[in-house]
Amino acid sequence: MAKGKESQKKQPNGNASAGYVEKAVQKADSFQQKASKYGRGTKADGQPAGGFDDTPIPRARPGFTVKFTFHRATSLPMADLNSLSSDPYIVAQLNTNLQTRHKQDPHMRFRTPTIRRSTNPVWNAEWIVANVPASGFALKARIYDEDPADHDDRLGNVHVHVDSISADWEGIKEQPFKIKKRMGSKRAYLVRGVVAMFSKHIPLSGDLIVSVEALGRTEADDGGRTWTIGPCNWSQHLSPMIGRLTGTKEPGAEGKTEKYNFQANQIQLRGPVPPELYHRYVEFKPFVAGMFDSKTIRGRILNRALHHQHARVYNYDRTTVYGSFPSPCRDMTLKFLDLVHWDKGGRIFTYVITLDGQWRFTETGKEFGIDLLSKHTMHSDVNIYIAFSGEFFIRRLKHPHQSPDEPETHPPAEMNGGPPSVEPLKDPAYYGLVIDNDSGTYRPNPKVLPQLKAFMEHNLPGMKVTTLDCTAEAEKMNKMKTEQRERKKTEGAGMAFIQDSDGEISSSDEEDLDKQEARGRRRKRREKVAEPKTFVGKWRRGDKERERREEEDDMSGRADGTVS
Repeated sequence: MAKGKESQKKQPNGNASAGYVEKAVQKADSFQQKASKYGRGTKADGQPAGGFDDTPIPRARPGFTVKFTFHRATSLPMADLNSLSSDPYIVAQLNTNLQTRHKQDPHMRFRTPTIRRSTNPVWNAEWIVANVPASGFALKARIYDEDPADHDDRLGNVHVHVDSISADWEGIKEQPFKIKKRMGSKRAYLVRGVVAMFSKHIPLSGDLIVSVEALGRTEADDGGRTWTIGPCNWSQHLSPMIGRLTGTKEPGAEGKTEKYNFQANQIQLRGPVPPELYHRYVEFKPFVAGMFDSKTIRGRILNRALHHQHARVYNYDRTTVYGSFPSPCRDMTLKFLDLVHWDKGGRIFTYVITLDGQWRFTETGKEFGIDLLSKHTMHSDVNIYIAFSGEFFIRRLKHPHQSPDEPETHPPAEMNGGPPSVEPLKDPAYYGLVIDNDSGTYRPNPKVLPQLKAFMEHNLPGMKVTTLDCTAEAEKMNKMKTEQRERKKTEGAGMAFIQDSDGEISSSDEEDLDKQEARGRRRKRREKVAEPKTFVGKWRRGDKERERREEEDDMSGRADGTVS
């Protein structure tokens, strides 16, 4: 009996051991499946992780369409000692309790235009967001002083918390919220304090006046995500420095000389972005994951460099041009064509569309080799997830009813009634947008190109849109892009100039640019153009302290302006 009992005891242990092995194998398989799903490691087909992600949007009841209005601010601190003023703007972030597809999905953000030399700025900037849940929201508004020569000083924060929204919610009507000083620039507040000692009319605290209005239930089948309805804001960012490095000239008006100016553009498209447009960066090299999540030393350095480059390319300064349309319209299409210079010069553009529908693009080409690793990584500001990316170009059509990929277009054909002989036709019907998925960073899925086409046609009324699959239609795509490049050579392309390494170039100093250009040509220091390591130390110094302060602000309590 003893032996029988001993045998009975051993048998379960043997079964348990086998069970543990089986469970371990199951867990390993499960881990591999999750790794493929969330983009870690390698996919089942042997391709690097990332690219198209079919994770569905978590379902929720449709929420409310809410309009946020940032009216004005009072008694801001003085960030500029010379003028005893500031150049303030607001960056607002909207947080809700809606579950995102992945925790790395970027937040909903909105930026106002910059008001020059004012401590009592008036913006009256509106931001309309769909599907804000009935459980309310937390709106964080950070006020900054724009300073392209250095870094933008924070002037203070305002938090607006609303615990619930209903059909009969009264909203917030031009309510002042105290601006928190704790996270602001100590230098700016010190200047204001000193000035206040000599003037009784300088208050020591300021307010941000905000309105929030519920416009009704959002008309949607699902309320699982928020998106920007409008307005369709656009901005044009100009940089003479980068223009000289890339040989990019801004077309001059009649009788005027062309100037070197690199141009970056942003257009807020009307949402929602089709849910199928959802892509993650591709881990085509071992270091790429570290670059996006900043978890390695090398990745952190590259991440900083690309963030810095994005800030330089999309630099806000006194030359930045702003505009807005209430919704997509013919005039918005004409403005887009103006931003890309119609069909002049055979230009090709690199673009990224964010999850909230912000379209960012610049001209691309071999002369734009100043990018550190990837143009799309820079455009996305190193975002892990985006909607779509690739390249596009414009074709002028001979007839309004033809397709942009037909032979009788400019380019490649010579056609009357437009560039290079005369000014372009101001009619969207005579232009076609040819857009593709040519992006090695995110590798967008060609199967969702129809959704991209419908989305772009909705936001560019009156214009024809043609999509190209960079793999299945590679021969056709390369042929059309070669035609664009040949047209660029024919109509004249700028010469690439080299930045001299002895000093930095000020984008606001044309005379200094001329001197730097001449020295750069003589010394032939071409390898210095895109060397990020020279500046890495500068980017890293001071950033840790600012990051710590940002995190403290994010963790701050709800006591700063709860509205029920």
